[in-house]
Amino acid sequence: MTRQTTHQRSDLYSRITDTIIAELEQRVRPWMQPWTTAHANDRITRPLRHNGQPYSGINVLLLWAEAIARGFSSATWMTYRQARDLRAAVRKGETGTTVVFASSFIRSQTSDSGEEIEHDIPFLKAYTVFNADQITGLDERFHQLAPVADPIARLADADRFFANTGALIRHGGSSAYYQPARDYIQMPAFEAFRDAGSYVAILSHELTHWTAAPHRLDRDLSRYARDNSARAREELIAELGSCFLCADLGIVPELEPRPDHASYLDGWLKVLAGDKRAIFAAAGHAQRAVSYLHHLQPGTESGGEGEAA
Repeated sequence: MTRQTTHQRSDLYSRITDTIIAELEQRVRPWMQPWTTAHANDRITRPLRHNGQPYSGINVLLLWAEAIARGFSSATWMTYRQARDLRAAVRKGETGTTVVFASSFIRSQTSDSGEEIEHDIPFLKAYTVFNADQITGLDERFHQLAPVADPIARLADADRFFANTGALIRHGGSSAYYQPARDYIQMPAFEAFRDAGSYVAILSHELTHWTAAPHRLDRDLSRYARDNSARAREELIAELGSCFLCADLGIVPELEPRPDHASYLDGWLKVLAGDKRAIFAAAGHAQRAVSYLHHLQPGTESGGEGEAA
């Protein structure tokens, strides 16, 4: 990898992280903004590619933020070439939005002892996409909003989704948390929540924690209770995981910060200021957690997009 490539990648991490830090300093959680905008009309979905497949990881945050800032109503994004292949055209003067493709490749190296050692080399590539609102000549389907399912049906679907995970979920008390040592989720009684959507959102948060168990995705929670930085990183993963999953389920996430979120905001600011890759890592872990939960559903297959570092 050349020095210039390394610098470009570092600059991309910094630009994206600095934008998120600026929002957090205003006590705004940028991943919650889609649900607080007037034009949303409760039709929040993940940003979609030209073929209808959803984006994942950090790109969800990038495209949500850009759609809000520029007032786009379409959920679909595509490259200049993809628009051209659809016999459409980006309007003259339109500026695109940067998204990233993150993955890794294996490089073999021979050690001094003659042993062949494999190194997993990460890479990050930026590319530009345009919202369907910026493109002329597209089929009407790219501008149509997906129909919103009946709220009761959405909640029923969410209940089935949670049941299919097989997670042990207990109810009682006033706190919601995941207990790693005994591998269960504790939730207050359903009636204690403001509404059913709030219950779903909080349970989505705790289920993201639940995926960290060694026999699942094996995220290290050993320092959670005694290390503020480790706690902040894991809570950021759970926060993003809840947003991604709520978008998939068609449920508005918990917009009101939980009592402990004030300290988490300060913790997130410290983590992001000290590690320009932290938000990418958190989004990647959140995506893997949500993908794992989806894989537990009947009739689904696993598969990664390789886009969130």
